[in-house]
Amino acid sequence: MKILAIVPAYNEEETIGAVILSLKERMPALDILVVNDGSTDRTSENANETKKALVVDLPCNLGIGGAVQTGFLYAVREGYDVAFQFDGDGQHLAAEVDKILAPILAGEADVVIGSRFLGGNEGFRSTFPRRVGIRLFQWVNTLLTGQRITDNTSGFRAYNRKALTFLSRYYPSDYPEPEAVILLGRSGFRLKEVPVKMRERASGRSSINALRSVYYMVKVLLAIFVTAVRP
Repeated sequence: MKILAIVPAYNEEETIGAVILSLKERMPALDILVVNDGSTDRTSENANETKKALVVDLPCNLGIGGAVQTGFLYAVREGYDVAFQFDGDGQHLAAEVDKILAPILAGEADVVIGSRFLGGNEGFRSTFPRRVGIRLFQWVNTLLTGQRITDNTSGFRAYNRKALTFLSRYYPSDYPEPEAVILLGRSGFRLKEVPVKMRERASGRSSINALRSVYYMVKVLLAIFVTAVRP
């Protein structure tokens, strides 16, 4: 099978090289697509210097939704059977990739989400306010889709060809991870979670801090309900 790693990156010059090398060390035959989302630092240059990834430079910052959808479009156009999303900030671990790929390769799921909240994981789980929001999204999304997903904001995900084709057309742009769970669940896709470990960002900082968490939760909930009622 043709497998692609989609690595969205925005101002990740300090980590992007190590992320690419960790993936190639773990899976030497893997194709890697770095989607540079309008970075203002050396993200693109550092990714290209590894000579182990194809780098697509977006002309402006589209946000995580636009960057990941760019990866989906490329995967579909180039005929990949499976693709997985892997953040460029060093939070995801190459050693955990096999866990999210296994159910896809076995034909057990269309989309697999790596969860920080399954299996008694002791790794990094983000701040307390964000964990409260994640639990709230879990309850709402379970109610709306009938499928229990514990880590709706996880960006560590794998997709089969069917899901890639669908999301290349309809991927949400505002809060794509939790919205996509609704979209996929209500469209009949088989979702599965597997326990994975993650670590804190190796550099930089998240755009969602503790003070913005409540504001973020309200906006995401509104986006989820709009997605749920949209035809």
